[in-house]
Amino acid sequence: MSDYAAPILYAVVIWWFLTGAILWLNHRPRRTHAWSFGATTLALGAALWMIARSANQESEAAAYAAFTAALIVWGWQEMAFYMGYLAGPRRTPGSATDRGLARFGAAAATNLWHEAAIILGFLAIAWLTAGCPNRMALWTYLVLWGMNLSARLNLFLGVRNLHAEFLPEHLRYLGSFFRRAPMNALFPVAMILATGFLLVLLHPAVTESASAFKRSGHTMMATLMALAILEHGFLMLPLPSAALWGWGLPARRPGADAAP
Repeated sequence: MSDYAAPILYAVVIWWFLTGAILWLNHRPRRTHAWSFGATTLALGAALWMIARSANQESEAAAYAAFTAALIVWGWQEMAFYMGYLAGPRRTPGSATDRGLARFGAAAATNLWHEAAIILGFLAIAWLTAGCPNRMALWTYLVLWGMNLSARLNLFLGVRNLHAEFLPEHLRYLGSFFRRAPMNALFPVAMILATGFLLVLLHPAVTESASAFKRSGHTMMATLMALAILEHGFLMLPLPSAALWGWGLPARRPGADAAP
């Protein structure tokens, strides 16, 4: 069991720390964003180099390197979006009269460039790891992408807890596309699929013949998937999820939790 403790703890700590750091930087004054994003872009270059360097290695250290690098690449994507550098052509709230495809199209227009950047990130990692034995970075990135997309679709369709306090001031208009509802049709399907994928990720780590590379890499990816499932739970369960990253969020304003 001790062989699994280190990768589980590492995945939990780096997930918690990077999420909080990104929230803190995004909520800093706008004048600081160019410096923060510039530094993160340098980290992005280093992460892509790390992915390329570790792609041909099947060691425990290479698994940690690939996993960490993928998180840094994803962190750059999140900062580019939440700082407003790569959001979408629409920067205004949705209309109360929009329904169905019109509402979906308006919501999609708020993050169109973000989605394009995510796809480019995926293609870059796929190219750097093509034909290589270590593709942990690619699978980690896909976990993050898939669960992020699921969370945004669920917010669009309707959840109990909107977590609008996570949005920085310059992106408050996104809250107009969130919907409060006790449940939506996608949520249980997403949870079932995510749980199934969690088991797929975990299986190579628990076989008797698992190498240190597979045991560590797949344990970290499975832990990340479990944390993403937990975050989905926060959307529906009355849990104080914002308390996990209280140090990264500004003091709440009156009415901050009100439904947009």
